[in-house]
Amino acid sequence: MQKIIGVTELQRGFRAFFEEVVRKRTPLVLTRGSRPEAVLIPYDDYLRFQQLQENEVLASFDQAWKRLAEVNAEYSVDEIAADIEAARKG
Repeated sequence: MQKIIGVTELQRGFRAFFEEVVRKRTPLVLTRGSRPEAVLIPYDDYLRFQQLQENEVLASFDQAWKRLAEVNAEYSVDEIAADIEAARKG
């Protein structure tokens, strides 16, 4: 379960909040005024989040390569090489 606290409250009791995040694995949503601005989470949760983002990016690239392969399927490797060479010569 997450906990929502203001930045000022975090400053006053940082050590206790830090321990709660680390030991109890309680995410802290940090607010400024009444708007959420950031989240303090355990480091291993952050690493999992980073890995998920990386996997999403790689999946997008895989989809793009697949689409390019489908679009270019009718062209031979020699035709593509000739087009590249012609483009280099300007």
